[in-house]
Amino acid sequence: MLPVELIKAKRDGRALPPEALQGLVEAYVAGRVPDYQMAAFCMAVFFRGMTAAETSALTQAMLRSGEVLDLSDLPGVKVDKHSTGGVGDKVSLALAPIAAACGVVVPMISGRGLGHTGGTLDKLEAIPGFQVRLPVERFREVLASVGACLIGQTDRLAPADRRLYALRDVTGTVESIPLIASSIMSKKLAEGIDALVLDVKVGSGAFMKRREDAEALARALIAIGQGMGKRVVALLTGMDEPLGRAVGNALEVKEAVELLHDGGPADLREVTFALCAEMVLQAGRAPDLAGALAQVRAVVRDGRAFEKLRQLVEAQGGDAAALLDLGRLPAAEGTLEVTAPAAGAVQAIDAEAIGVAAVALGAGRSRVEDAVDPAVGFTLRKKVGERVQAGEPLATVHFGRRGAEPPARVAERVRRAYQIGAQPPPPAPLLLARLVDPT
Repeated sequence: MLPVELIKAKRDGRALPPEALQGLVEAYVAGRVPDYQMAAFCMAVFFRGMTAAETSALTQAMLRSGEVLDLSDLPGVKVDKHSTGGVGDKVSLALAPIAAACGVVVPMISGRGLGHTGGTLDKLEAIPGFQVRLPVERFREVLASVGACLIGQTDRLAPADRRLYALRDVTGTVESIPLIASSIMSKKLAEGIDALVLDVKVGSGAFMKRREDAEALARALIAIGQGMGKRVVALLTGMDEPLGRAVGNALEVKEAVELLHDGGPADLREVTFALCAEMVLQAGRAPDLAGALAQVRAVVRDGRAFEKLRQLVEAQGGDAAALLDLGRLPAAEGTLEVTAPAAGAVQAIDAEAIGVAAVALGAGRSRVEDAVDPAVGFTLRKKVGERVQAGEPLATVHFGRRGAEPPARVAERVRRAYQIGAQPPPPAPLLLARLVDPT
């Protein structure tokens, strides 16, 4: 079938056979299908969806577009974590070294910012010199020596997803369960992992705004993974406000370092530790979740996890001294305080609005070719449930020169993202569900 025929078939709601999806992906990677046709196909999928069989076939086609690593010669169980994306989600920066310090082998292929959500690669590149584009051979070497390695997709590993990921970001086709599921699983399965822990975000700052959609995505991911012989567990976690207090690449690196020094915001610690414990359990390093969580806390408390991050940064060409002297990380041109218009308690923070404001500031991308300013972002001085006086700072804007909007306009976006009322709202749980079965 010609690409236009596949687009029309999916536009009209017809299911596509595996060989058609395989051919489309192969032609796209080879350059025989242009971006505008693949964008049209993604939009058709966005509106019409895919069957489970189609989603599995698309995943396998994207997986087979490149090399699938065989890490069986490396001792230890290989476990990765993937987040579906949120605002202020710097979990991977702390999680990988924590899990590695617990004896888990962590091969992690990460992505860049997608829409209003931040990307792990952009955060890592805020560390001077850090290399996310490593050859596969070096990826294996770092895994063997450090126990963890975080890279981006290469021409050899899931190249189809690398191209589609960027295309979806700028064509309004991000929030599609089949496209999200095939994207995640194609690159994760290419890593040569034995097990996968999923952090499926739900809430205003997530791509899945409703819990039922997040559960559907989680079950689709579990089904794909288990169908290919991998152990998969998913945690549904809340994203109705940004995670932690830092939003922006260098700022989030600092907060991850704070966590590895046994500090950091309580919400970030809770989510990070829960996901790390699942990884330790999947790797067989603990008999149960309670034992796994105890290990996680121990390696953070005694400094082994921070030392593992230092080794990781050094192995990937980064300035490890910047982890000890955070002043060596990129710094913003200036700051601007966002103040409360009235006294009360923070009722809500629209996480998506904060993410969009970060993009306007230059911390994310509105186009594939946009450069990211690693220094800019926000420090949230007040979170949901905290009291504030009129004129007291709600957030600090860290601004630069490359933003699409002036700092004052971005600050107004942040101010509108806050809702202030008389009384604090009841606390909302962060860990919403644990799923291990696709049905």
